[in-house]
Amino acid sequence: MSDLADRSDYGIDVLETANPLAGTPPRLASTKVFDHYRRQSIWALLAKVVDAIESADFVEL
Repeated sequence: MSDLADRSDYGIDVLETANPLAGTPPRLASTKVFDHYRRQSIWALLAKVVDAIESADFVEL
C-alpha cells in the first residue's frame, strides 16, 4: 500500500524528432495533466497525456 494521494498532477515533457515522411521538423513542448484520479487504469492517464500533448504549444528546434 502506498501513501500517494488519490488525485495527482503530472508534468509532461515531449521531444519529437524530425519526420522526413511528414516533412515536420524536430520540436519540443511541456504540458501538464491536472487532478488525475489515480485509481483509474493507466489507459485513462495515457489518454489525458495524449490530449495534453496534442494541445501543447510546441517549439521547433
